[in-house]
Amino acid sequence: MIKLKTLLLSASTLMVLAACGIDEPETPTVEAPAEEVGSTDVSLSELGDYNGKDGNPGYIAVDGVVYDVTDNEAWAGGEHNDLPAGFDDTDEILESPHGEEVLENLEVVGNLVD
Repeated sequence: MIKLKTLLLSASTLMVLAACGIDEPETPTVEAPAEEVGSTDVSLSELGDYNGKDGNPGYIAVDGVVYDVTDNEAWAGGEHNDLPAGFDDTDEILESPHGEEVLENLEVVGNLVD
């Protein structure tokens, strides 16, 4: 008898809650801050100065975005699989086995401009 009362009380409680329209609280949506693309404009000729050699930082451009590869081990010495830093490497990166996914871990410097 106690089990039946408990079952009926639980069922009644669930029906009342459902009738009141109580839903799970909404999780507030927090927009991720926009990438700070555009914080620095880098021309193609300036990009060549960032070749990762002789103590210079290493930058690459992909799809108009300039990335810092200076401290990335894969770009040690300003090269990655014979691909040099200091250039617009869009085609090579997009055609590589890892594609654009590798860019997610790189710091965005700014935009490549004409």
